[in-house]
Amino acid sequence: MSQEIAVIGSPDFTTGFRLAGVRKFENVPDEAKDDELDEAVTRTLDDEDVGIIVMHEDDLDHLSRNARQSVERSIEPTLVTLGGSGGASGLRDQIKRAIGIDLMDE
Repeated sequence: MSQEIAVIGSPDFTTGFRLAGVRKFENVPDEAKDDELDEAVTRTLDDEDVGIIVMHEDDLDHLSRNARQSVERSIEPTLVTLGGSGGASGLRDQIKRAIGIDLMDE
């Protein structure tokens, strides 16, 4: 079974992914993130067709503690965050969480 990528965030963030062919997305305007982002994340986590969730790193700050823990602990779908200050170490942690081994370990 082929799984899809889903994008969650502001319309400005999701538009580029939609133009690239991503069909699953949740648009949450910046002014509504504190109220609506948890629900969007929960819906996406519950979607069995989704294998990867893409979000902006800064949007994690708008999630409730329970929603943030759910998305960070989820193995399938796997969360990938973009932007923010995570840099290479953040990407390294995401890869390690997704596949269970540290590919960059020397």
